[in-house]
Amino acid sequence: MPPKRAFLHYTRYTHLYLGVFIAPALLFFAFTGALQTFSLHETTRGSSYRPPAWIATLAQIHKKQVTTVPVRKLQPPAAEAARPVAEKPQSPVPASKSHNPLPLKLFFLLVSIGLAISTLSGIYMSYRYARNRPLITTLLLAGVVVPVALLFL
Repeated sequence: MPPKRAFLHYTRYTHLYLGVFIAPALLFFAFTGALQTFSLHETTRGSSYRPPAWIATLAQIHKKQVTTVPVRKLQPPAAEAARPVAEKPQSPVPASKSHNPLPLKLFFLLVSIGLAISTLSGIYMSYRYARNRPLITTLLLAGVVVPVALLFL
C-alpha cells in the first residue's frame, strides 16, 4: 500500500474507533449541556422551581465530575434587602440595556441537538459500513463503562 494511501487508511480507522469510543460521552454532554443552557439543573433566586435530583446530579457530573450536589443556602429576599448598603456587592459594570439571552440559548439548543444527531448517525454508519462489528460494539460499550467506572473510583 502506498504511504499516502496507508496514512489515509490508518487515519480513517483511528477516527472510526475513537469516535465510537467517545460517542456515549458526546451524547451525555450534548444532553446535559442542553439542560444547563436553560438552567434546568439549578434553583434560581425568586423562583419556586426545584430541579429533579437526576438533572442536578447529571449537571454536577458534567461540570465537576462528581455525583454529589452541593446544598446551596439561598438567602430570603427580605434578608438581602435588610443588609446595610455598605455590605451589598457593587456591580463593576454599569447597568446597560438588558440583553435577551433567549436567541443564543436557542442556538446552543440547536447545537446540542445537532451534535446528538451527528453522533447517533456516526454510530449508525460505523455499524453499517465497518467490517468488525464486535470491535465496534466493544468500543461503544467501553465508552459507557469506562467513564461510569471512573466516576465511582
